[in-house]
Amino acid sequence: MEALRHDDPVRVGAYVALARLDAEPDSTAPERRFVVRSGSGDGRTLLARLPRPGVDPTRWAIEAEGARRLSVPGFLPVGEVGGGGAEPPWCAGPYVPAVPLPGALRAHGGPLPDPVVRALGAALARTLATAHAQGVPHAGLSPAAVLLTADGPLLSGFGAVRAAAPDGEPRSGLPGLDSGCLAPEQAAGGRPRPPGDVYALGAVLAYAATGHTVPERDELPSFLREPVTACLSRDPGRRPQAHQLFPHPEPAGPMPLPAPLVVALAHQSARILAAELPVPAPWTDR
Repeated sequence: MEALRHDDPVRVGAYVALARLDAEPDSTAPERRFVVRSGSGDGRTLLARLPRPGVDPTRWAIEAEGARRLSVPGFLPVGEVGGGGAEPPWCAGPYVPAVPLPGALRAHGGPLPDPVVRALGAALARTLATAHAQGVPHAGLSPAAVLLTADGPLLSGFGAVRAAAPDGEPRSGLPGLDSGCLAPEQAAGGRPRPPGDVYALGAVLAYAATGHTVPERDELPSFLREPVTACLSRDPGRRPQAHQLFPHPEPAGPMPLPAPLVVALAHQSARILAAELPVPAPWTDR
């Protein structure tokens, strides 16, 4: 989590911005994400999201409204949408301390331990399988879209591929998209479908285990080589379905997290609890 910059919004709708969720190097984040707090007496703290510069705000707003109507465990929930007119579109939902996957690797000092990557893969595959069973592709999975919390991962960036450009238009290199996670058919302008999510999942797990989304096969830990290679097939028909990945259930309980990441979540929680809303300067008649 980072301090606000001079070009960050001071307010998002009726909420006051407290901090940025993403560090500056995370240029592939699917959207701009801010921890915000209600200026009224209820003191609610939320995670607000806005489109990145260069993204069509109308298309982004459509995806935000679509996310608000979904109920998929593991998707970052959207409780409110707003904006329009002179105000850019935004959406917001409950805040819980969370670290984007790239930030988790920075906190850990490198790729995550094998047990963490295995648990992450099982959790994300389970989330995608649930969404796909409802006929809903996420269409925005990338390392920066994965938020690690004490209770497991949450997926933000819903519909980032659709928001970047309409079907039929090339999407390579567009804002809000991580080229290493963009399935070839989606990069060429194809309609986002579940196999594209599976491709992105393979890239995300490769990143968690090695620090980059397109590793050599020998760089991957042995338990990931077969599933990641299959997920990253250029042929969508040769990729497994999400429910076929990591079929063995993980032990009950929260996903194991490395100690540095637990510390990062605790520091973030303490910082937000201690944050105070800006106090307006006193008015004087001059």
